[in-house]
Amino acid sequence: MPNPAPGFKKNPNRKILFEPSARRVRVKFEDEWIADSTEMMLMHETGHLPVYYFPVQDVRTDLLTPTEHSSYCSYKGEASYWAIEVGNRKSENAVWGYKTPYDEMVKNRLQEYRAFYWDKTDQWFEEDEEIFVHPRDPYKRVDVIPSSREVKITLGGQTVATSNRAIFLFETHLPTRYYLPAKDIRMDLLFKTDTTTRCPYKGLATYWSAKIEGQLYEDIAWAYPSPIPECPKIKDLFCFYNENVDDIYVDGNLTDKPATKWSK
Repeated sequence: MPNPAPGFKKNPNRKILFEPSARRVRVKFEDEWIADSTEMMLMHETGHLPVYYFPVQDVRTDLLTPTEHSSYCSYKGEASYWAIEVGNRKSENAVWGYKTPYDEMVKNRLQEYRAFYWDKTDQWFEEDEEIFVHPRDPYKRVDVIPSSREVKITLGGQTVATSNRAIFLFETHLPTRYYLPAKDIRMDLLFKTDTTTRCPYKGLATYWSAKIEGQLYEDIAWAYPSPIPECPKIKDLFCFYNENVDDIYVDGNLTDKPATKWSK
């Protein structure tokens, strides 16, 4: 009996691509490889980060226990969940799959695959390189380009940085970011915090706050002390949130202030 997805009927422009990836991908939990496959699928869905799906035969199903949890997607169907159990450690609802997906997903054999929550496992690898946060999207670009254009950043009514040695970072769907050498920044106004984040395209970021005339600007700037090999040009440079400083000028021209999930 036909079982079309109601989501596509309401929103026919919704895109869900389910495409093969040539990369070997592995997931580790405790001391066990929970999944290891060279037959990966990568899902690209409008409004979502890319997701790796593993063929069921490449998943350690003997270490998975079904749970009562479920979720619903009007494009894919009802998702079932499994916990991972290794020794005395358990990760609840860490794995999901669509046992009886809608017709549009059946033709992609989605029912034969399982996906993992990134933060409910310990480590992920593409080939032999550890990766973080989410799969790198082959439809996304990160271009890192040096520029002699003057970049001036103001915060709290003061000029906190002026540089003709900036690195411009152009990342698909994100604002242009300007990475500046410490010598061109009022470092006396900044202090390092304990905040860290990871980016699958750049690496581990550390953060700095600013205090200007008694006003605290938390985690207003960041740097990558040891960026991943694909992004070496930004090493030890500082970047300020375009969204949260007063202004950023490039060659004297005021740049637009973007509205993003980081805006305050």
